[in-house]
Amino acid sequence: MTQPINQVCVVGAGLMGTQIALQCAVFGKRVWLHDLREDALRGSLPAMSAILDNMTEDGYVSADERQRILDRIRHTTSVSEAASDADLVIEAVKEEVTIKRDVFQQLDKLCPQHTILGTNSSSIRISRLESATTRPDRVLNTHFVLPIWTHPFVELMRGDSTSDATMEAVRSFMSSIGILPVIVQKESMGFIFNRIWRAVKKEALKVVDQGIGTVEDVDRTWRIQMETPLGPFALMDSIGLDVVRDIELIYYEESGDPSDAPPKLLLDKIAGGELGVKTGRGFYTYPNPDWKSPDFLKQTSP
Repeated sequence: MTQPINQVCVVGAGLMGTQIALQCAVFGKRVWLHDLREDALRGSLPAMSAILDNMTEDGYVSADERQRILDRIRHTTSVSEAASDADLVIEAVKEEVTIKRDVFQQLDKLCPQHTILGTNSSSIRISRLESATTRPDRVLNTHFVLPIWTHPFVELMRGDSTSDATMEAVRSFMSSIGILPVIVQKESMGFIFNRIWRAVKKEALKVVDQGIGTVEDVDRTWRIQMETPLGPFALMDSIGLDVVRDIELIYYEESGDPSDAPPKLLLDKIAGGELGVKTGRGFYTYPNPDWKSPDFLKQTSP
């Protein structure tokens, strides 16, 4: 029997961590949002405010709930303060095994015995992290997709020792915060969604890298055919091109297949400091990228 999940700790105040914390708070959970960097914590506040604006406009939350939601989230650079009374910790730090193992090892020492540890990793299986803890039965993958409140599903994947009770406790918690829990039936790098998304992303990069089509025309054809507001390159910009590279490197490290290595197109962008939305330039230029133009789907590349 596991303890009910009421107190949540989110480690990492980037875009993903910020949205996870906010989603929990919207549904009445108490949340600590932790990051070692003060600037990251400060940056999460306007992001939350902007999302709440959208939620209010869409009737997802009412205007008079806004301050109560924000009051449920506490920010700290102290991981011990954030984790000391957590029922569930969701880690959302850089997509590197060594960094995540260090975080899990630290959390294992600081958290109460009953605390469940989840990773939001989009590619790293929990079986690569669980040995950093003394509680392998209470660790699992909890993979969200941005933006969380408009893409309300989470992929739950167990490791070698994750208990049924842990899976059920987290499944129930995710349902309680308005998120559809999808159970990955067997351990798989990339889970369900990212296995499919990676195939699209990988081929989109190849098409442009090999001179077959332009960034714009790849996005145009995808958006029209799939009836979606974002093409693959616009989506990669929103994720962050450095994050896209780190994920590709994990696949490459595992397979050793040269075709899994990040393509030159992606590496050149990163080398030039063009990481997407967060740096103002990636495959498009922000804050007013061409793909947002009303005429974008009526144009063709020269």
